Amino acid sequence: MILYFLLLLCSSIGDFTPDLSYNEDDAWQEPLRTAEVGGSIKLECLCTKQRITTIIWLRQKLGEKPRVIATSYQLQPAKFYSEFEKSFRFGAEIGPLGFNLSISNIKLSDSATYYCAVTFLYDITFGQGTVLIVKDQPLKSSILIQQEKVQTVESGDSMTRCTVVTDHCAGEHSVYWFRDGSGESQSGIIYTQGQSSGQCKKSVIAGSPTQTQTCVYSLPKNLSLSDAGRYYCAVAACGEILFGNGTELNSKDTQSQIHVLVLLSIIRSAVLLVIFIICLLYNCTRP
Repeated sequence: MILYFLLLLCSSIGDFTPDLSYNEDDAWQEPLRTAEVGGSIKLECLCTKQRITTIIWLRQKLGEKPRVIATSYQLQPAKFYSEFEKSFRFGAEIGPLGFNLSISNIKLSDSATYYCAVTFLYDITFGQGTVLIVKDQPLKSSILIQQEKVQTVESGDSMTRCTVVTDHCAGEHSVYWFRDGSGESQSGIIYTQGQSSGQCKKSVIAGSPTQTQTCVYSLPKNLSLSDAGRYYCAVAACGEILFGNGTELNSKDTQSQIHVLVLLSIIRSAVLLVIFIICLLYNCTRP
């Protein structure tokens, strides 16, 4: 019954990337983990939900359907499925507050997004997902990531850009976007994208056999007043993961709003001052 429910769940979300918004009261996951080939790692799923029927671990590779790794029914020992059942590289640690997934002898093919889901009867809640990036031995290639330090945009504009320049390693790579959480904003991964042929240009340096590839990525999100903050891009390429220095994104609407609030504050103070002077003069002229 549980397996049928999980298969139905995966088929229904096969072409759908789960919303990265989540409720910390249900399931918590680290947004990003990195590991090296041959190493081991433990992916944590902290569950504080009071009523739990089943906890599920799923793996979703970019462009593929989610696959169920393991389930734990009412905190009983984990049951693994499909190829994960036959592999001794995957293990589980069950506790009253969590269901942690361990991977040993890590391979490059383990790079994916791992989701922890908590169910109660027919209600299911996803964690925000943990992106696992597996690094191979670093290649002797140069990768440069460029981001504007500060960018001011209007409401409705496309957000910040990330430029990736490589010399030898011009194959496919993945780009991850992060937002630095501040105030009410949520930190962590907000978008993932792979390479697109229309975004990259190749050029040859004069007098040199080296061919350079330049790719420009934009975060495809229209800006609203609440989106101001610092954004980072990270690039997984050539067996490495590199981070940009981040772009401080400001909204012209936000600046205008501040100017309006300051102006209204000045007008209010001026009006109160005029009223005070009128009252003072009135009291002084009374017989």
